[in-house]
Amino acid sequence: MSKRKVGAAHMPVGECITQVQEILRQRFCRQRVPDRPGGVEAQHKHLLGLLKRTAVHGESNSVLIVGPRGAGKTMLLKCVLRDLMEEKEVQKNLLQVHLNGLLQTDDRIALKEITRQLSLENVVGDKVFGSFSENLVFLLEALKKGDRSSSRPVLFVLDEFDLFAHHKNQTLLYNLFDVSQSAQTPIAVVGLTCRLDVLELLEKRVKSRFSHRQIHLLSSLTFPQYLERVQTQLSLPDDFPDENFAQNWNSSIKAVCEDKSVRDVLQRHFNSSKDHRTMNMLLMLCLSRVSVSKPTIKPADVLEASRMCFSDAKANMLHGLSILELCLIIAMKHLNDIYEGEPFNLQMVHNGADGFFC
Repeated sequence: MSKRKVGAAHMPVGECITQVQEILRQRFCRQRVPDRPGGVEAQHKHLLGLLKRTAVHGESNSVLIVGPRGAGKTMLLKCVLRDLMEEKEVQKNLLQVHLNGLLQTDDRIALKEITRQLSLENVVGDKVFGSFSENLVFLLEALKKGDRSSSRPVLFVLDEFDLFAHHKNQTLLYNLFDVSQSAQTPIAVVGLTCRLDVLELLEKRVKSRFSHRQIHLLSSLTFPQYLERVQTQLSLPDDFPDENFAQNWNSSIKAVCEDKSVRDVLQRHFNSSKDHRTMNMLLMLCLSRVSVSKPTIKPADVLEASRMCFSDAKANMLHGLSILELCLIIAMKHLNDIYEGEPFNLQMVHNGADGFFC
């Protein structure tokens, strides 16, 4: 803990609240890569060594990072890439392509994105290729500076990896794994997925070309650690401009976390999801209730924020609708039951809604 400055300035409450909201919102919304990944040191070492062999020695590899949402898959990869890019040789040579199954929904879109991220639009130009494989091979050949020893290694990161298995014939996965097994170009394929059965989704020809390396991340977080993380996330740093305000704020946060009703609420959230993003959303709702007239977070704020998190999203959409709009929705539901999913038009809905006013 760093020492506070003696005689720190006393700020107006309004300025303090503004500072608190800026600091905590940045903390909740901007995910900072930790200096050392906690609890996954072995996985970090394994993945770093794997990618270093591709970036430095030209060895092709493929690996899957598997774990539930919020287990730290993306954080682990970010830590590894940060440590990897500290080496000058890697900085000069390694190229990265990041794809997401939610965005690149077919091979054509994926290929365009690969071309864009490798800055090869001018090289491709108006060329027409017979197959996806020919196009991908041409892109990788364009990166070569001479023989294979001087070929630039490429890292392909496939987020939501399981969604790429739904592409027609799994062409993208087949070609990436095929290149990673051949001596054409040094590439590393890293897939991130939350599906434990992801290998069962792969076709036989794709599975045979995958290295079958898997890095599993399972959350080992305990409730006391979760509670400590909540308190840490809500606490102000030592260098906060107003020392007295920071002390009072941190004392109130500690008291809130020790409150039995709050602990029960946090236990429920912990049991439903250990995802830090879900926790940050809860804390953001608590922070939104802080104002000049109420400059601290109270147990009631946590209870209300929890109620909002667990509320029915569909029911919330109906709040504030007029009587006419509610009648139209009821009429649509009634028609949907009658026609069993078949299409109906606005006039039919309007006629059905008229029945409620007769």
